[in-house]
Amino acid sequence: MAHMQFDAAIDDLVKLDGPLQKGPVPRWQRKAKENSDARPIATTPRRRAMLRSLGKTPKTPTTSQPTGLSTGGGRTPGRMSPGNNNRKILGKKPESNAAASQLVGDRFIPNRALMDLDMGNHLLAGGEDGEELDENNKVASVSQQKYQQAMKDRLGDGKEAKILTFKQRAPKAQEGHFNNLKVLYSASKTDPGKGACHRYIPTVADRILDAPYLLDDFYLTLLDWGPSNFAAVALNDEIYLWNAQDGSIDCLLELDDEDTYISCVSWIQQGCILAIGSSDGTVQLWDVEQKKNLRTMTGHASRVGALAWNEYVLSSGSRTGKIHHHDVRIQNHHTTTLDNHTQEVCGLKWSPDGKYLASGGNDNVLNIWEYGANVPLFNLTQHQAAVKALAWCPWQANVLASGGGTADRTMYFWNASTGNSLNHVDTGSQVSCILWSEAHKELISGHGYAQFQLTIWKYPTLAKLCNLRGHSSRVLSMCLSPDKTTVMSCAGDETIRLWKCFMNEKKTTKTVKKSSKSMSSTLSNMHIR
Repeated sequence: MAHMQFDAAIDDLVKLDGPLQKGPVPRWQRKAKENSDARPIATTPRRRAMLRSLGKTPKTPTTSQPTGLSTGGGRTPGRMSPGNNNRKILGKKPESNAAASQLVGDRFIPNRALMDLDMGNHLLAGGEDGEELDENNKVASVSQQKYQQAMKDRLGDGKEAKILTFKQRAPKAQEGHFNNLKVLYSASKTDPGKGACHRYIPTVADRILDAPYLLDDFYLTLLDWGPSNFAAVALNDEIYLWNAQDGSIDCLLELDDEDTYISCVSWIQQGCILAIGSSDGTVQLWDVEQKKNLRTMTGHASRVGALAWNEYVLSSGSRTGKIHHHDVRIQNHHTTTLDNHTQEVCGLKWSPDGKYLASGGNDNVLNIWEYGANVPLFNLTQHQAAVKALAWCPWQANVLASGGGTADRTMYFWNASTGNSLNHVDTGSQVSCILWSEAHKELISGHGYAQFQLTIWKYPTLAKLCNLRGHSSRVLSMCLSPDKTTVMSCAGDETIRLWKCFMNEKKTTKTVKKSSKSMSSTLSNMHIR
């Protein structure tokens, strides 16, 4: 019999669905016990019907009442919780709002009706001017005034402070200083990306000119567009002039020696004087209007591959690496010799203000010379190939752009005042020439293998806007029209192409239809052998 009682006790202990004999009392049992200890609300038939409509079950009324409470009017009082004399019952408002919270069962419910947000905001602001505060709020008002005064001392009184004030212009930078954040100053006037997103750029050449016998030599400058709207093109040993107004073509010069060829051409900045360099080391000055040779200047021992004008001073760079300055007003024209390149000088450009001269050579060196100096101001060796492409920024006279050859493929931007590199971009191909557009704040570069394209860049972000394709060989030279709207490029495919890539936005829409019909003419009609 004893073993049967032991087995029954074991079964009771391991039974999972049975009630727990030991351990904490479950919450539902504790709540039921608390509700049974509290006084239930006495109900009438009408009250029980109302409670049923609210989803509540009425409790059985009792006859006991708490001490000190009167029902009044024969009604049975509701269940009262300790410390809760103002409980709202069935929509009745409490008699007073002294208590800030309620304790219902084991939950704490704050009384949000007693939280006066307007009064708190009023006290935080310190009250209106001239308003009298009571004694209880005076201390808070004094501390708030001290806090506000401390904040004014740190942030300014609003009149003299310049925090977030954009009415005044930014201070003007000193001469020679390049500010990369300058674009932020003009952000309120124009959208920096507006021109890049919405400006139409024709990608088809507006006109094509055939240029037979054009030398495919990277180091030569065989094309230039003068201020009188004449473009000079060197075809081996001859110079042809193309009139941009009427499209007529005329032969200006033909060399007597068949072994000598023309290596570079350059127009004077104002006027109709054309400088012509040849492979025998001579430099000729021609008056285009009169078709007359004004003078022939000698001094170089090898071909002249680069020419640059600075008013009446003509600079010429030769294959020996030397640069000569010629004062064309005097008889003894050779005034200065610059000797710092070890190989051929293939790029020469004077800054717009005439203060600096940039020279690039086949020795991968870029030199910046100050006017009148015999020693370079800066000797820059960042390029890894020949430096032929040189161009000065027209609106920042001390900013220079340079491009490297096949082994470099990089465009650098320099501050000529300090010699520092401002920025650089890898173009992916040989850079042969660079031009700036002041109207659009852009620049265009000519390239070699493998796409033979012209690329337009936004400055100073250097975002690539578009590529102009059409040449089937590397681009050798580029020049800009006098009105700064049309780019002329020549390539080793013996063609010259005109691109209207910098047209005014108002005029562009009228010329879009015309650009699709490319006009073709030839220089061979005037070519005499």
